[in-house]
Amino acid sequence: MELLLGSKSPRRQELLKGAGIDYTLINIDSDEDFHPDMAGEKVAEYLAIKKAEAYIGDLENKILLTADTTVYLEGEIINKPENEDDAIKMLTKLSGKMHTVFTGVCLRSKTQEIAFTDQTNVYFKGLTREQIVYYVRNFNPLDKAGSYGIQDWIGYIGVTKIEGDFFNVMGLPVNRVYDELQKFVNNQ
Repeated sequence: MELLLGSKSPRRQELLKGAGIDYTLINIDSDEDFHPDMAGEKVAEYLAIKKAEAYIGDLENKILLTADTTVYLEGEIINKPENEDDAIKMLTKLSGKMHTVFTGVCLRSKTQEIAFTDQTNVYFKGLTREQIVYYVRNFNPLDKAGSYGIQDWIGYIGVTKIEGDFFNVMGLPVNRVYDELQKFVNNQ
C-alpha cells in the first residue's frame, strides 16, 4: 500500500525518511480552528482528523497520514507565532517551566481510520532574553508550535529534560507511527 503524507512540515518528512518509511507528499488545505473549550490534550488529534477528512482524493490501496502538534502550557495552547515579537513572548513564557507537547496522528484508508495522541513533557531551564532573541533571529522558529524546534540550538542549550518521545516534540512520534502503520496494513 502507498503511504500518503498530508503535511507541510519538513520535520515530519525528515522523520519518515529517517525511519525508512516511503511516502508520497500531498497537499491538504484545512483550517486549524478548534472550539476554545476543547481540552488541550484533544486539540492535536482533532486537527489531525480534520486534515484527513479534508482530503478528497482516492484512497484505494493507499493510507493517508495526517498529524498536528500543539504545545500546552498552564492550560493554554501555544500555537505558531505570528512574528518575531510573538515568538519572543512565547519562548519567554516557556522559559524555566515544563510544558507538554501533544502530537495527534490520523491514519486513514478506504476501509478504516485510527487516530491517537502522543505526549511528551519538555522542561526548559530559565533562558535569558539575549538567548531567546538570538534563537528567534538566527533559527527562524516562526513555523513551529511554541516557537521552537527541540532539534535546534535552543534545544541543545535550553532543554534540561524530556519525559516521552523526543521525535514527538519534533512533530511525529515515529516509533508509534511505525507500529500503528504495521497494524493498519495487517488489518486491510
